[in-house]
Amino acid sequence: MKIHHLTAPEALASLHSAADGLTEDQAARRLKEFGPNRVEQLARRPLAIRFAKGLTHFFALILWVAAGLALIAEWRQPGQGMAALGAAIVGVILINGLFSFWQEYRAERAILALQRLLPHRVRALRDRVVTEIPSEDLVPGDVILLQEGDDVPADCRVIDALGVRVNNATVTGESLPKARDARPSSEEDPLRAKNVLLAGTSVVSGGARAVVFATGMRTAFGTIAHLTQTAGEALSPLQREIVRLSRVVAILAVALGVVFFVIGRAIGLPFWANFIFAIGIIVANVPEGLLPTVTLSLAMASQRMARRHALVRRLASVEALGCATVICTDKTGTLTQNRMALKQAFVSGEVLDADGLVARAGASLAARKVLEVARLCHDLKTVDRNGRPEVVGDPMEIALADAARRAGLDADRAQRMDEVPFDADRKRLSVLCRTPEGPTLYTKGAMETVLPLCDRIRDGEAVLALTEERRAAVARALEAMADRGLRVLACADRPAADGEDRTGLERGLILSGLVGLEDPPRPEVPGAIRTCRDAGIRVVMVTGDHPHTALAIAREIELVRSPSPVVITGDEIRRLSDTQLQLAVAAPEIVFARVTADQKLRIVAALQARKEIVAVTGDGVNDAPALKKADIGIAMGLAGTDVAREAADMVLVDDNFASIVAAVEEGRAVFDNIRKFLTYILTSNIPEIVPYLAFVVFKIPLPLTIIQILAVDLGTDMLPALALGAEPPNHQVMQRPPRPRTARLLDRPLLLRAYLFLGGLEAVAAMSAFFWVLEGGAWAYGDRLSGSDPLYLHATTACLSAIIVMQVVNVFACRDHRASAFSFGLFSNPLILAGIAAEVALILLIDYTPWGNLFFGTAPIALGAWLFVIPFAVGMLVLEEARKWIVRKRNATSWLSGR
Repeated sequence: MKIHHLTAPEALASLHSAADGLTEDQAARRLKEFGPNRVEQLARRPLAIRFAKGLTHFFALILWVAAGLALIAEWRQPGQGMAALGAAIVGVILINGLFSFWQEYRAERAILALQRLLPHRVRALRDRVVTEIPSEDLVPGDVILLQEGDDVPADCRVIDALGVRVNNATVTGESLPKARDARPSSEEDPLRAKNVLLAGTSVVSGGARAVVFATGMRTAFGTIAHLTQTAGEALSPLQREIVRLSRVVAILAVALGVVFFVIGRAIGLPFWANFIFAIGIIVANVPEGLLPTVTLSLAMASQRMARRHALVRRLASVEALGCATVICTDKTGTLTQNRMALKQAFVSGEVLDADGLVARAGASLAARKVLEVARLCHDLKTVDRNGRPEVVGDPMEIALADAARRAGLDADRAQRMDEVPFDADRKRLSVLCRTPEGPTLYTKGAMETVLPLCDRIRDGEAVLALTEERRAAVARALEAMADRGLRVLACADRPAADGEDRTGLERGLILSGLVGLEDPPRPEVPGAIRTCRDAGIRVVMVTGDHPHTALAIAREIELVRSPSPVVITGDEIRRLSDTQLQLAVAAPEIVFARVTADQKLRIVAALQARKEIVAVTGDGVNDAPALKKADIGIAMGLAGTDVAREAADMVLVDDNFASIVAAVEEGRAVFDNIRKFLTYILTSNIPEIVPYLAFVVFKIPLPLTIIQILAVDLGTDMLPALALGAEPPNHQVMQRPPRPRTARLLDRPLLLRAYLFLGGLEAVAAMSAFFWVLEGGAWAYGDRLSGSDPLYLHATTACLSAIIVMQVVNVFACRDHRASAFSFGLFSNPLILAGIAAEVALILLIDYTPWGNLFFGTAPIALGAWLFVIPFAVGMLVLEEARKWIVRKRNATSWLSGR
């Protein structure tokens, strides 16, 4: 039998312990056997190996090969600028490797948050004496003492309890405090047993003596920690797409390099000249700036999200949220405010809201008596927290006392004389107070235990007999309030006499009314739910709360609108196979209730098996494994636990579900923006490749050197490309469904537009500028020019400068694949203007400074070379505007659309 099925003496005996605890010798032996009471880390790979992983992925390996070949070429043919090329490529690899390593290192801090959440010291019985010991020293069989406000340090079986209620929200997700007692439980799941206290939870009221039966990783808390550590982090859709893109581009670049190396050998090109030529082809086709540009673009998007109260911890999650198709959201603290509030009352046959009850207190004795019960019948205490008084205790009692204070009721007018404490059997609390009107008994509790003690009922100022008809009316009111998901309490009182027998206090009560409480929804949530629905995103509630409560909240926030939505409990999930669960999650409106941490993981996996992009929100320890497993985990920043925040990819700073909508909007813009700057940087590949093809096929001087290619890819193109990545979201982005999983960053229309159309126009301009300068210098076809010849330096500088001029125009062309460049305001994206200014400044430094001439192999060119390129730039803009006009008129879906 499980320990919660046993009686308290049997539980102690099963652990070879006693009611007065263990001896120090027994505890020491068990500490050696079971280990310390702490969450252990799994063995991790050494830091050096994890850092090396970021330097050895497929795209990085291609760049390593290119850098190595460049160094070999420099060794065999000095003075070609290949050493600088190799160093620059290595720098790109290291920057991306360091960033990846830092992100992984930060993720490991989740386990430290788990350790911080557990209490550090606890009162235990050792050698029959109460002593305070470190929580890490607890062992199975230890008897500990807990009181109101204590955190539970290990999984315990209650031995004695007096009015104990615990807050299990961080482990089970339940929003309401639960009563605990020492009686055996028939529950199969120890998480639901009424005689079990779980590590990581807290005592809301009362006191208990309990025996520890599980410590460290054997606790439910430790099991969740293990799930959090072992749950694999799935690659985000953007990461998967970048991997695919990297492989396609790298394979294409290497294949072209090999093909042209073979062609060069076939036409008799010297080996080392041919080798440098092949490297040039590879470098020209590999967009070395792609990964750092993507990283910087995501970082800037994360900054914009931060301004909208969404803090990004893992950059790839920025775009992942933009393509989410399902959001699995916790209820407590996410959709609701994680605090109890008086919602409704039934007094004198009327249903009142909280404000109505407060307002009625001055005119109706029944309403005033309900609020007197709320003000006096509780176990709340006021403690000093950092110099400020704070009321601690059951959140429901806090909410009721607050309503009474609003009505102006003064608790100081009453002095507590006696009480009959709350316990799980009685489900009620009674207090005897001395008031100006005389001794009065106030009782509050579940209606099924309070109503049988009542023989009268208040109706306004009158006190009437509680007939069967009136009992039925009260029962109907209770049912209506429960249908709304409210926690209903009955409030009763009666005049008492001095010296009454305590055992007979709770009799002949007068029922004053019912109060209904709830954890109220956040006011912004219904609008956020509607926006998600308009954007094609399904929202699924996954909570540890009762299904009745969950469904009522789901209806109130418009999460479910049909009369018969699907509601699945944790017990039902336990009986479903993975296939059955995968079929169940296809329901358009679905609510999961009474769900445990491992079941939440199964729900996420089932949705992912249906090819959904899953975002998960949560705030408790129980949410951490699912947050880590999901495509994107979203934790609460204010009410959330450290565990949830550290396991998540994103944190909502204001705990507002509505902030997710703003984050989705930014995330959706990221994919479009990456395609924009991908078009931009790939366009320049063609004017970088064509000079090498002309060099080999037509045996002309090389129009563009490898180091000049690098100046474009890692220099002048970077800031304008980044500016494209910072484009604000389109105003219609939330009126369209999430992008399909099959959507690619690099597809045929984009390649055709970048390579054959825009890239071709740039190549024509670059080669024309090169030959224009050569012709002006009296060069004739077949003449050989050395790398230091002034004419050659001027011609290759003109070729490089022409590419830059064309790219300035290309920035505006790439802002949208359909909309005219003139439809955007000049200052709608100031970063574009800054990027162009930086691009122009950099090419001027390269062309007109001694160090730029020396490093990049350039020479100052005349004004005429710049003027020669202007008509080509204007022509490209006109032709691109014509293409966009055709797309808009014909709604073209061919390569013309650029999609």
